[in-house]
Amino acid sequence: MRVKIHHEGINILVSVFILLAVINVPLWLWVKPISIATCTTAVSGVFYMLVVNFFRSPKRHFRGDRKNAVVSSADGKVVAIEEVYEPEYLKCRCIQVSVFMSIVNVHANWFPVDGQVVYTKHHSGRFMAAYLPKSSTENERSTVVIETPEHQTVLVRQVAGAMARRIVTYAEPGIEACIDDHMGFIKFGSRVDVFLPLGTEIFVSLDNKTIGGVTQIAKLRPDRNPDLYK
Repeated sequence: MRVKIHHEGINILVSVFILLAVINVPLWLWVKPISIATCTTAVSGVFYMLVVNFFRSPKRHFRGDRKNAVVSSADGKVVAIEEVYEPEYLKCRCIQVSVFMSIVNVHANWFPVDGQVVYTKHHSGRFMAAYLPKSSTENERSTVVIETPEHQTVLVRQVAGAMARRIVTYAEPGIEACIDDHMGFIKFGSRVDVFLPLGTEIFVSLDNKTIGGVTQIAKLRPDRNPDLYK
């Protein structure tokens, strides 16, 4: 699995490197004892590697059966699996599966299904902790709706967290959605909610770890629920 740095992080990494250099170089040149510079440089190195780790962008390919498959949009931990009412676009009851991303997770987001993007919208909002249930409707967020080749509708929502201050969404109405492609990126801690038709077969449980673009979290079952949503 090849890993590279996500383009969303290039400017930040350059800026952080320059800042750390400005802090550390004078310590080595003019501050005694040298142990001060050594400790500061060690801490700076660890901090910089954490930032690099945050912006890594692995290239992934889903190897399972793609028909009716729903794949996790994010790396992280499953924090919610529940039947809810989705008021923005679906306007009906459905199954919500939420994955929380910590500061150490990859923060690129993948499309959860293959299909065509039919709706996108960004919403301004609060910056509560992303693991709280209300964050899905009250925090800064971006909604993407995809129609699958089997004419099923899946809604995925990027949600900002207490530290996340920027959501980037690449999806636009009319473009093709592919499980292997990035849908967007969220900076510094957040969650992704996926809303699925009632009757969908769920493959994960609470606290399960997921890998974006790899872990299948559900399978759509139009044969068991012809109305999809109720």
